[in-house]
Amino acid sequence: MLEVNVCIGSSCHIKGSYNVIQTFQQIIEERSLHDRINFKTGFCMKQCQYPGVAVSVSGVKHHVDCEKATGFFLTEILPLTVNTE
Repeated sequence: MLEVNVCIGSSCHIKGSYNVIQTFQQIIEERSLHDRINFKTGFCMKQCQYPGVAVSVSGVKHHVDCEKATGFFLTEILPLTVNTE
């Protein structure tokens, strides 16, 4: 199962983590990916100095602009779900 974690610490909250979470949850629901993605949130990932919201995908940290969350999910996360059954 693919592990996806979005930071909800103070800095990421200000940068739009709520919007990233909502976007990811909507895509997971629309595509019925609950059995392939373990989606959760967590506090500070120590990535505050970078622009965007910190997102960890199977341990690899990314920085996602909330306006680009859909594109990020579709290009970076969705392809990883193919072999996670």
